[in-house]
Amino acid sequence: STGGLVILKGNLAPEGCVVKVAGHERMIHKGPARVFDREEDAFQAVQKGQIRPNDVVVIRYEGPKGGPGMREMLGVTAALVGAGLGDSVALLTDGRFSGATHGLMAGHVAPEAAHGGPIAVVRDGETIAFDIKARRLDIEISEEELKRRLSQWTPSPPRYKMGVMAKYAKLVSSASEGAVTR
Repeated sequence: STGGLVILKGNLAPEGCVVKVAGHERMIHKGPARVFDREEDAFQAVQKGQIRPNDVVVIRYEGPKGGPGMREMLGVTAALVGAGLGDSVALLTDGRFSGATHGLMAGHVAPEAAHGGPIAVVRDGETIAFDIKARRLDIEISEEELKRRLSQWTPSPPRYKMGVMAKYAKLVSSASEGAVTR
């Protein structure tokens, strides 16, 4: 009744995100957010044993604009599997993942953090819920609180101020629009 990929939407991914469902059985996951603004920081947390079963690893500012370039999160997903957490932890990112990814992983979360999407205002410890059958990805805070946080969000300084990567970050569209330059 479903293919190997599904699109989820919800208050954490209003424009959608991609989840690979082939190869795992978990259709629901609810757990506390562990928030990282760079892939490298998430990788170090896994290596130091700071990620626990049931956690939801959130890697943001790795999307088309924030990366820039939407890096692949294979290092973190491989580290989770190597730490024995591949079947008990979920991951979501505005970056991307490959077909080699194992476990419950949502990529291409849109709008991305660098565009002020809801992923930008998630805080450590807040409950995030994946529901594959309902096609939902949500953070369990009130709509009012989410709106308040989004209204107060300010963009981080760009990672690149000059050169081709700076130009790309200024011109690239959302992952939900194909991450093409305009």
